[in-house]
Amino acid sequence: MLYVLIPLFPFAAFLLLGLAGHWIRERAHLVAMPAVLGSLVLSLIAFMNAAEGDRISVPLYTWIDSGELEVRLGLFIDRLTAAMLLLVTIVSSLVHVYTIGYMHGEKGYARFFAYIALFTFSMLMLVMADNFLQLFIFWEAVGLCSYLLIGHWYERPVACAAATKAFIVNRVGDFGFLLGLLVIVYNFGSLDYRQVFAQAPSFAGDMMNLLRPFGGTWEVSTLTVICLLLFAGAVGKSAQVPLHVWLPDAMEGPTPISALIHAATMVTAGVFMVARLAPLYHLSPVAMDLVAVVGAITMVLGATVALTQTDIKRIVAYSTVSQLGYMMMACGLGAYAAGIYHLLTHGAFKALLFLGCGSVIIALHHEQDMRRMGGLKDKLPITYWTFVIGSLALAGFPLTAGFFSKDALLLASWSSGTLGQALTVFGLLTALLTAFYSFRLVFVTFWGPSRVDPHLIGRIQEPSKTMTVPLLILAALSVITGYLGIPEFLTPIFPGGGEAGRHSGAAANGIMAVATLMALTGIAAAYYVYVKEPGLPDRLAARWERAYRLSANKWYVDELYHATVVRPTFSLADGLWKQVDVAIIDGAVNGVAHAIAWGGWLLRLIQSGQTQHYALAMTAGAVLLLAVYLFF
Repeated sequence: MLYVLIPLFPFAAFLLLGLAGHWIRERAHLVAMPAVLGSLVLSLIAFMNAAEGDRISVPLYTWIDSGELEVRLGLFIDRLTAAMLLLVTIVSSLVHVYTIGYMHGEKGYARFFAYIALFTFSMLMLVMADNFLQLFIFWEAVGLCSYLLIGHWYERPVACAAATKAFIVNRVGDFGFLLGLLVIVYNFGSLDYRQVFAQAPSFAGDMMNLLRPFGGTWEVSTLTVICLLLFAGAVGKSAQVPLHVWLPDAMEGPTPISALIHAATMVTAGVFMVARLAPLYHLSPVAMDLVAVVGAITMVLGATVALTQTDIKRIVAYSTVSQLGYMMMACGLGAYAAGIYHLLTHGAFKALLFLGCGSVIIALHHEQDMRRMGGLKDKLPITYWTFVIGSLALAGFPLTAGFFSKDALLLASWSSGTLGQALTVFGLLTALLTAFYSFRLVFVTFWGPSRVDPHLIGRIQEPSKTMTVPLLILAALSVITGYLGIPEFLTPIFPGGGEAGRHSGAAANGIMAVATLMALTGIAAAYYVYVKEPGLPDRLAARWERAYRLSANKWYVDELYHATVVRPTFSLADGLWKQVDVAIIDGAVNGVAHAIAWGGWLLRLIQSGQTQHYALAMTAGAVLLLAVYLFF
């Protein structure tokens, strides 16, 4: 029962800050920090037990008992869960420390820590879930926390709009997730992981007629339907095409949240879900191929858009979209261990990059446009060097964690067959783009002449130790995590070992050589374009205007949604409002009011207050009653 305390510590911090935050105020971190550190210590214990091969199951109580359906609330910890627990608690602990400096003096300080604690609790319960319904409940809970934290600065309309957009877009994917749960219950009669996984092979040949309600016939594998519906939820949560549009806008929230939720933890929940449900996906080649292709498209799109963005956080956000595509592609090709390996290393160096962006933003008094930066490497040395380490890891530079995980991912993809080899080519090209935009970010922000507001130059200084120490720790993790043998640790828990195929020495050396060449070429190209020839970007943008505008405008996906979804929805709502709300509903309410008023007017006519009128009315009534009696 010790493991129950892993999620309960942050939940207790949330309750205390939620109830007493008005009095705690600037001391809120003294409540939240010990809670998440306690979860980290217990997560380390769970990790060591899981490393020994233990699968820890902690039943808590029966949640639903209806007929043959029984759903229990419980905790499940295996090697995958243990690795995710460490990722969540380590990054959350560092973000808590960083937040002390970043949010110091901000309105809603205690509320911010309360929401972080609630998110940490929800994310821990998500990865520790032992059944589909519990997974879904906390899947929705982390989405709620994301909404609350993106809109933390609710006085800003753009923050409120970004929070609403994230919430609505995720609900689109989650609707598919919920339908998938219903199909599971209908076919398996259970929502327990182990029961469903045990029965799944017997459903390998089972088919569903999707057009039966309409009198048609379209036979599709039951497992394929389940996997694709569940994947819809992953598309929304992990910002895959076409539901990726919410993640860049989520950068309107405070930077610590960008590092914790929108880089290292919540956005990886979709990848975690596909890996957790590997026994189902492994039985549906069609679903796995679709997962791989969607991941590859997301990988390329995110990288191409990141090339031209000017907001320092949005570049890193589109990089996250691209890297999530890498992970999803690997899982779709059966390389679950490699995908989770990259998820874990990415959590370290991407959290580092976001927190590094936050240090720059604070130093420049909340300036986020790279065009108003430059020349900062001497003024912010710790931020600069840690940022370089994070960028090297993102680019896949040799000996960094990103180098090992990305190579493992690309090699596993190459070994998976024809589709995998085709997608690996796009993965290598994306690696080139990744190295280029990573060091475009470094060179434009920290090198060259200063473009900073002259009034700020004399006040630029390194942030406090509460912000720089997490950067140093994450920089170390961005290297160390590549040497921890994560793939070997994870391989035993996945079908087929979690790898896509056999890895020959020639293929491994070839992939490593090409990937390294891509990384070095991208860095060298960024140096030439933004340092040696600083006027070249403008000339290239003018020469390749259409391609530049396509990238700068994010492939016009938001505009497409606005034209095909948002505007028609508003037009329909406006028409329905006039026809239904105003004409029918308001008309009925107003009609009742008018009828009562008219009836009152009629009654007022006979209530004249004159005695002779009342006498006449009584006489007429008596005559009428007598006539009825005589004639009827």
